[in-house]
Amino acid sequence: QVQLVESGGGLVQPGGSLRLSCAASGSIFGSSVMGWYRQAPGNQRELVATFTIGGSTLYADSVKGRFTISRDNAKNTVYLQMNSLKPEDTAVYYCKAYYRWMDYWGKGTLVTVSS
Repeated sequence: QVQLVESGGGLVQPGGSLRLSCAASGSIFGSSVMGWYRQAPGNQRELVATFTIGGSTLYADSVKGRFTISRDNAKNTVYLQMNSLKPEDTAVYYCKAYYRWMDYWGKGTLVTVSS
């Protein structure tokens, strides 16, 4: 069974930082393409950052230079470091694993950027 568990969300002031974590089932992590998506109220879910099949990284234009995706294979965990946060970054952030031609999603973690 594929399980993804996000953590690290919360309330942060504009300009602040947060680091999100996504712990994945050990059996899939090494064979999955991992990424982060987000969904703000009233909006569709959108890509934030992802690893590609080739192992490089891809970012949404809105977060380039502010967010960084990384992974720790020993811990089966992917991270999203978010700096210089803006109110428009407020959303539920989801971890996704693309594994054996299927997408698997975590339940999400809420990030609220507000003063």
